[in-house]
Amino acid sequence: MFGAIPALLTYYWRMKMPETARYTALIAKDAKMAASDMSAVLHMPIVPEDDGVNELASQDQYGLFSSEFLRRHGLHLLSTAVCWFVLDVTFYSLNMFMKDIFTKVRLLDIDDDLLKRTIRITGVHTAIAAACTLPGYFFAVAFIDRIGRVKIQLLGFTMMTVFQLCLAIPYPKWLECNRNKYGFAVLYGFTFFFANFGPNTTTFILPAELFPARLRSTCHGISGAVGKIGAVVGVFAFHLLRNQFRTLLCVLYSI
Repeated sequence: MFGAIPALLTYYWRMKMPETARYTALIAKDAKMAASDMSAVLHMPIVPEDDGVNELASQDQYGLFSSEFLRRHGLHLLSTAVCWFVLDVTFYSLNMFMKDIFTKVRLLDIDDDLLKRTIRITGVHTAIAAACTLPGYFFAVAFIDRIGRVKIQLLGFTMMTVFQLCLAIPYPKWLECNRNKYGFAVLYGFTFFFANFGPNTTTFILPAELFPARLRSTCHGISGAVGKIGAVVGVFAFHLLRNQFRTLLCVLYSI
């Protein structure tokens, strides 16, 4: 219920925000409105060109999964879907089973009563979010136009791999000393930082920019749906195999 409040606060400004000029010109076929919106944003006069818009619109009539679509955007759709799938296999698993992993390394006490344990788990999740997850988003917003979407995505995947391998390969060593739990938590948090300063941000942005306006929402939805399949696969696999192959599973997730 309370989660709807931020959305309601932005509703008025979203209604005042113009659609993209590409959508207005090619889908709504209103070249004058598109030129007017672009003039307002760029603070410079732009003359509508109906002939150019009609020519571009005529070139954009191929259907989803048609041979022309696959030729132009098939690799794009495969890339966005696979990247979202790979991210969610790891990201959702690390979130869902954080309490089990932190209990194993003694950051959480298994002997606590239910209420106290719930409070501790909530505190750990909140600390990770405040110290690592949110700053990752802020860094992504600050640098995404300077570094570029693809480079940030590659950086994020690479650093997630590095930190997860640092957790997985010497995993028995992390359990030997009680003080190691703090170092484990720091590396675990950096995984979330680079998830958000990386693929957890760019997987949402790239599908919105790569595909033609007419098919953009559909392709974005397909990519997101494949990602959620990855989330289901990751969570169930982790749950089934965590007792026998915990270290191996961490290595596989990092790869």
